[in-house]
Amino acid sequence: MEKKGKVMMMWVLFLGLVLSSCCFSGCFAAEQNRNKQTKSTTALFPLDRIGSSVVFPIRGNVYPDGYYYVALTIGNPPKPYFLDIDTGSDLTWLQCDAPCVRCNKAPHPPFRPNKNSLVSCSEPICAALHVMDDDNYKCEDPHDQCDYEVEYADQALSLGVLVRDAFPLRFTNGSIVIPRLGFGCGYDQHVPNPTASKTDGVLGLGNGDSSIVSQLRKLGLTRNVIGHCISGRGGGFLFFGDALVPSSGVVWTPMSRSSSADKHYSPGPAELVYGTKPTGVKGLLVIFDTGSTYTYFNLQAYQALISSVRKDLTKMPLKVVDDNALPVCWKGTKPFKSIQDVKKYFTPVTLSFGKKARFVIPPEAYLIITSNGNVCLGILNGSEVGLENLNIIGDISLQDLLVIYDNEKQQIGWAPKDCNRLPKSGTAL
Repeated sequence: MEKKGKVMMMWVLFLGLVLSSCCFSGCFAAEQNRNKQTKSTTALFPLDRIGSSVVFPIRGNVYPDGYYYVALTIGNPPKPYFLDIDTGSDLTWLQCDAPCVRCNKAPHPPFRPNKNSLVSCSEPICAALHVMDDDNYKCEDPHDQCDYEVEYADQALSLGVLVRDAFPLRFTNGSIVIPRLGFGCGYDQHVPNPTASKTDGVLGLGNGDSSIVSQLRKLGLTRNVIGHCISGRGGGFLFFGDALVPSSGVVWTPMSRSSSADKHYSPGPAELVYGTKPTGVKGLLVIFDTGSTYTYFNLQAYQALISSVRKDLTKMPLKVVDDNALPVCWKGTKPFKSIQDVKKYFTPVTLSFGKKARFVIPPEAYLIITSNGNVCLGILNGSEVGLENLNIIGDISLQDLLVIYDNEKQQIGWAPKDCNRLPKSGTAL
């Protein structure tokens, strides 16, 4: 299930985890799985890979598709699946024939799990998933399966059960391993405006213990570091591990430990600067989220931005125009063909995190050119989609940057990068 709607942000909210197993149609009954759980331990793999990485080519774009995804092979025998990359959620899941109660049309047939691959509710990965929503979660019967339900900001949801299966990976040091990792087998999906999806599920890259990268770390395969480089021309690359982290040139800032941001990648509070002028808006709680196509500011920051932009454009050859792509758009004397035609009329926006860390958003990282040849603002009003005081840095503002989430050192870093060049050493199978 892909991110739906070019305006709606796909930030995952864990709104309640289903504890009943009755929806699984009996074929994966917990009774069949007793005493058959696969045990994963760090002893399964040597630790010499801990300094290595896995690289995945990214496909997709901000406009017109509105999402980025990677291809992974999963299962035995391995089969390919397209997964939406999402740093705003932990759980990786894909559509699953278990059997499928309600699945959407997708690039590949639903995953068919082995009946012995169920994860029980007593396993740590299940507790890690449930505790995101309920600190008092308890597994009543250790033989019960681990059910899940995730709901997105546009009311899309996936319901299913956790399973564990093979993820073949090639590391940058040349080694190939096939760890068994836990992920969601989604047998019931709901999308408000169903259309044919270009992805089979979601790759959760959050900082929780249920994420794929956290599991790889516990198996001693790689460090819990995630990096992505999204190209403004479409595509890019994603990596797990720290082998590709530059030794210099990266702006680092500590991950926030505030209660409002501890479940997401946040560099802490920021001050909004337009060009070189402070807007007076400070203390913005910012979250980096590849699950969001566009960037969202809270009402105060959004109003300050709109006011500054409109003031800048009073003497420019641009006129406000309605365009279905986004809420705020302008047209020129003739249709624009690219951002290069129009970026000279706009000013960089900066989020300042303390004295040293500055996240600069140039015009090409907050504007799009629509199919009508208009230019539209890709920073949206978060209060209109229920974000309240949260500010989301989405795909549009992460373009042409190497962004690194170092969960080992609890820091976030970014640096300008040509994201069209895929690292030569190592790719996913």
